[in-house]
Amino acid sequence: MPYNRAAFDLFVQQWRSAGEPALILDAGCGVGLSTYHLAAQSPDSFVVGVDQSADRIDRKTQWPGPPPPNALLLRAELADFWRLMGDAGIPLSRHYLLYPNPWPKIGHLGRRWHGHPAFPAAVALGGMIECRSNWPVYVEEFALALRQLGVTDVNVEPYAPPAPITPFEIKYLASGHPLWRCHAQIGSPVVGGIRK
Repeated sequence: MPYNRAAFDLFVQQWRSAGEPALILDAGCGVGLSTYHLAAQSPDSFVVGVDQSADRIDRKTQWPGPPPPNALLLRAELADFWRLMGDAGIPLSRHYLLYPNPWPKIGHLGRRWHGHPAFPAAVALGGMIECRSNWPVYVEEFALALRQLGVTDVNVEPYAPPAPITPFEIKYLASGHPLWRCHAQIGSPVVGGIRK
């Protein structure tokens, strides 16, 4: 889709203008609150939040004051964005998928990110990857998918954030939901079929 390419080109331009610092991707960032938190926590990194919904991107983020200067919110489809990053050989330092839609029915596995055909392209970007959910099955499946792709340093655990960074995290903690996360160190990215 043309808007995916335009979003990717804008990202590359701004990231290069910033000096190509370590790159953090907030995949499915929603309203961007998590992107801004991650950027504030990592001022020496460039944090890009990507979501397919222009409506979500354009909403107020509950962020007080101006956004961090090292954050960028973009409307794009993640499957295309991951592939474009891989084609350009752009590696990730960290990669977050925070509270994705779980698609809980048995027949919905292919709609979950770890069951999507683009998931290997996401993993090929390297770095540390983290998925959080209030549904432990989702993070267990996510870990299994990472292991199927050859990632060995994979951890699944209950998670109590020191401070919530997404609207879902705020909501789930307020309602007493237990939270879970899968985090893994993938290593360096795969470029041209070879892990660098």
